[in-house]
Amino acid sequence: GIYMATIADIKEELNKVLYPGFQKSIVEFGFVKDVQSSDDSSAVISLDITSSASEVEEELKRDINRVLGEIGVSNITINVVKPEAPKQQSNSTSGQNIAPQIKHFVMVSSGKGGVGKSTTTVNLAVAAAMQGKRVGILDADIYGPNIPRMMGLRGQEVEIVGNKAKPFSAYGVDVMSMGSLMEEGQSLIWRGAMIMKAIQQLLRDILWEELDILFIDMPPGTGDAQLTLAQSVPVTCGVNVTTPQHVALDDSRRSLDMFDKLHIPIGGIVENMSGFICPECNTESDIFGMGTCEELAEQYNTQVLGNLPIEPAIREGGDSGKPVVYFNPESESAKRYMKASAKLIEYIDKIGDSASNAEIQPTTAPGESACSTASKGASTSAHSHSGGCGCGSKQQEKIKRVKALFIYFFLLFQSPSNQI
Repeated sequence: GIYMATIADIKEELNKVLYPGFQKSIVEFGFVKDVQSSDDSSAVISLDITSSASEVEEELKRDINRVLGEIGVSNITINVVKPEAPKQQSNSTSGQNIAPQIKHFVMVSSGKGGVGKSTTTVNLAVAAAMQGKRVGILDADIYGPNIPRMMGLRGQEVEIVGNKAKPFSAYGVDVMSMGSLMEEGQSLIWRGAMIMKAIQQLLRDILWEELDILFIDMPPGTGDAQLTLAQSVPVTCGVNVTTPQHVALDDSRRSLDMFDKLHIPIGGIVENMSGFICPECNTESDIFGMGTCEELAEQYNTQVLGNLPIEPAIREGGDSGKPVVYFNPESESAKRYMKASAKLIEYIDKIGDSASNAEIQPTTAPGESACSTASKGASTSAHSHSGGCGCGSKQQEKIKRVKALFIYFFLLFQSPSNQI
């Protein structure tokens, strides 16, 4: 007699179909929404996948036809629901977007270090994910990348897929950090052209999926990193993190002026260390002078997203890799982060897709700092590996190669012959 495939058999076979780039099947990911079969040799399969890339869909269809063919099912209909392919924004003639699969980029900046910028980034991002958004964090703070510690990812090995690095995932957020690509404790002397290259690679050579919001934790201050980022992708809005002392507010003005110069709308200001909440008696006392940011927000026609108190739970959460908004949702800080994140999401929804970086495109050749030009030898040998240039394509060399890619430039510019 002829073998008759049941729906259970078909589902069993679909377990063999791996989602491209991953070691998990479409069944494990929960992408198979429905399987129907009217007779032994036919099946209708409904998939709901997260990638808009046509090659992903084609590869899945090939694999499904192959595994089901092995059990005698030949008449197969596959319905695929997937996100719309990112439309090139209308500013594509002059604007640039090297990561079009990400809907919104939020640049988190501060006028100086030590004001709690990374803590803010982590908690705003985790809060946005808790509110149902697809969120990523790019830790572009090349001088002191500490997002890995705060997200509990220290010492984890980066997984390489193809020749891109796959982001980690923690608390519902995709995360990639310069700190995960450099050796622990390694420090580099950053020069202009290297910074530009590094920022572009963190956007282009990381396997970011379709995200609603990518939060980008910038190095403190205003400089090459901010400019390059703004030229490489259309930043939806900037968030400024400050503390209430007047000195910090002066630094904040520089950072807010920079958003203006780069034509980046200001999503809001987060006032950190605004008061102190005593863990014993739960009263809030004013140490640095709370509420000085309201005036600043008014001057720059923006809003205060939140006034975050000094609460020991925030620091403990950061040091132990357990963000307060996720692990201590009843704390005052967590509630304020949730509210700040909701305000920011509302602002982003209001702006919609109007972000454009057409007006700030560089006039020099790409990859060259406007204030300096690399020596010819440096620029030719440092070609991009994103295409199929076939540099040592053996599988075991791949991981080394991609990591080397990230470190390559940095060392290239360290050598005295290539002074920039």
